[in-house]
Amino acid sequence: MSPAPTPSQTIGPFYGFALPLPDGGDIAPAGHPDTITVRGLVLDGAGDPVPDAVVETWQPAPDGSRTGLPGSMRRDPVTGRNAGRNGVDFTGFGRVCTDADGQWSLRTLPPGGVPYLSVVVFARGLVHHLYTRVYLPDGRGAAPEGDPLLESLDEQRRATLIATPAGHRTYRFDIRLQGEGETVFLEFS
Repeated sequence: MSPAPTPSQTIGPFYGFALPLPDGGDIAPAGHPDTITVRGLVLDGAGDPVPDAVVETWQPAPDGSRTGLPGSMRRDPVTGRNAGRNGVDFTGFGRVCTDADGQWSLRTLPPGGVPYLSVVVFARGLVHHLYTRVYLPDGRGAAPEGDPLLESLDEQRRATLIATPAGHRTYRFDIRLQGEGETVFLEFS
């Protein structure tokens, strides 16, 4: 008989120490012409910003591949800690902390093969981190068509998963943890 998985624990004040990733929101290689920006707020049930959340994103590369290039994430040879990206290769992984106003932002490339970024939210008071998706609108600004998850939701809930254009190659996606307009969160078992 194998042991049961270790249960999740609530977030402690260690997030600012243990999880920051140097340049965690700079997923796209520096100067890449196809770079897009995705930014937003993390909001609690009262609509107030959450100043100490962590937003982690995962996505395929523009060609649809799902593995980061070897060596794209560097380690400090002395401490072994993550020293950030090499600035050239695409990893598909990002991790950003919200600022004092609950804002987060990342620079990435459009995902290939799927119309979304996978997102994990960590925040104080959450016993389990939350999974969701950021769907990027198509070239006309419309929601992607044919996605089974989006099609399974009513229009109001669907809207909580779709980023809105907010300028040239920029999208806004607010994450509401609960209450009115709560973001659709996914359950994995």
